[in-house]
Amino acid sequence: MSSGNELACVYAALILADDQVAVTADKLQTILKAANCNVEPYWPTLFARALDGVDIKSLLTQVGSMTASPSVAAPAAAADAPAAAAAAEKVEEKKKEESDESDDDMGFGLFD
Repeated sequence: MSSGNELACVYAALILADDQVAVTADKLQTILKAANCNVEPYWPTLFARALDGVDIKSLLTQVGSMTASPSVAAPAAAADAPAAAAAAEKVEEKKKEESDESDDDMGFGLFD
């Protein structure tokens, strides 16, 4: 987060989610005012719209998870396995090409 306004709204939204209260612009503004945080007037509305219908607690528990739920991932993986394998090979080849090129960028090494 680059802005204090954003961070204040994030904390306010987390407080509301922890209390199991719906995240609305008015409630965000109330918490921000109680905390004596002065934010631009559009931030609470922006956060309320972005978090409308989102289960914040489940979002937080799945932050580091890179896999989809098994019920969703299994059919998609079975149908697209050959295409996914081909795409993975292309990505690996591109990474290998980039690493080969990076050694020859300047024509000299660090300790030459």
